Amino acid sequence: MSERAAPFYCPYCGEEDLRPSEEGGHGAWECVGCRRAFSVKFLGLLSASNGGNAVEHHH
Repeated sequence: MSERAAPFYCPYCGEEDLRPSEEGGHGAWECVGCRRAFSVKFLGLLSASNGGNAVEHHH
């Protein structure tokens, strides 16, 4: 995957006007609607063979 995925809406209020956070670092976003800052982090892929638990993905 070459492009970074971006959230489509705020997980707190549903607003779609999101901007990358300069203060929060990688994966951090700011919501214009509710003025909250949050981050998004990829945890791994789910595998059916291990009961649906996340498989760690190391770079």
